[in-house]
Amino acid sequence: MSLINTQVQPFKATAFVKRDGGKGDFIEITEKSLHGKWSVLIFMPAAFTFNCPTEIEDAADNYGEFQRAGAEVYIVTTDTHFSHKVWHETSPAVGKAKFPLIGDPTHQLSRAFGVHIDEEGLALRGTFVINPEGIIKTMEVHSNEIARDVKETLRKLKAAQYTAAHPGEVCPAKWNEGAKTLAPSLDLVGKI
Repeated sequence: MSLINTQVQPFKATAFVKRDGGKGDFIEITEKSLHGKWSVLIFMPAAFTFNCPTEIEDAADNYGEFQRAGAEVYIVTTDTHFSHKVWHETSPAVGKAKFPLIGDPTHQLSRAFGVHIDEEGLALRGTFVINPEGIIKTMEVHSNEIARDVKETLRKLKAAQYTAAHPGEVCPAKWNEGAKTLAPSLDLVGKI
């Protein structure tokens, strides 16, 4: 069953976050943390791996764009928040992150989002865009050897935001902010 247009289920987890100038803190994240703003959950298999730091660095380099779009980014791995603190301190790429790194050692989140690999105790690379009401609007899940491009996640976020603000319009293939959209109607059938 698809998670699209379903409500994020209740959860509670601890994250490590280091904002500008701060020493870093452990914070509690729940499904309520996702309400009131757009959220992007980026699942990764584990800390201290190969592709994961490159994805965190990509998200960190584009974090300002997420913030300008009114969205928060959350990285989730099956490690503890303690591991995330050390990972943040020891990896120059991960050290750029100013968004929460959520620990999921119980695998509650990775199971709830359908990305848990039972045989390995790790998560697949899953990306979820969630609206301010806690409804999942986009999801992408793929094999762990393939890292993602966060610019595509940003494009999907902005498309979801646009269609939420403009009911009755849809974003065509390769739509980017400012491009034309479509208003589905009987008149368009067979004309595109």
